[in-house]
Amino acid sequence: MNKRSLSPQLLLGPIPAALISCGRSGNEYNIITLAWAGVVNSAPPMVSISIRPSRFSHGMIMETKEFVINIAAAGQVDLADGCGTVSGRDVDKFKHFGLTPVKGLLEYAPLIKECPINLECVVEHTIDLPSHTLFIGKVIAAHANAEILDEKNRLDLNRCRPLGFCSGAYLASSPLGLSLGYSLKKE
Repeated sequence: MNKRSLSPQLLLGPIPAALISCGRSGNEYNIITLAWAGVVNSAPPMVSISIRPSRFSHGMIMETKEFVINIAAAGQVDLADGCGTVSGRDVDKFKHFGLTPVKGLLEYAPLIKECPINLECVVEHTIDLPSHTLFIGKVIAAHANAEILDEKNRLDLNRCRPLGFCSGAYLASSPLGLSLGYSLKKE
């Protein structure tokens, strides 16, 4: 085996390149692109996002205790990258990128209409880490565009190729056509 020792680093991936929307009173909205999002619990469904305290969205989420994870499709890489490279302190990202905020169940954080998948979340816990705050949110509503769902209302990855991220690069996901437990069925 030819392995090389590397410095400690985050070699997890692919992970979603998620657009996190948040807001506060007065219809002030923001979007931050994060690859630091993941599943942490199944019942109830809970997710985590991790944001540096210096980011504009951090204060909004701390104040309102809510956010939406919007999953972009691979064809929306320009949108995801753009929302991750300009600050909401300087730019209204919804207007700048031609996006539509949509009211869901949350009081302040809007869904991004143009993203095919949206998870509305209420913050249950925050954990202050050395460089980031970890927000653990309970998913109170999930939305998906009808055209990316199969006849059983499940996500069809052939119809929606979610945008991924790994080691500083964007990825387009491709299904393998295999489901959980496929190796047991091969016999």
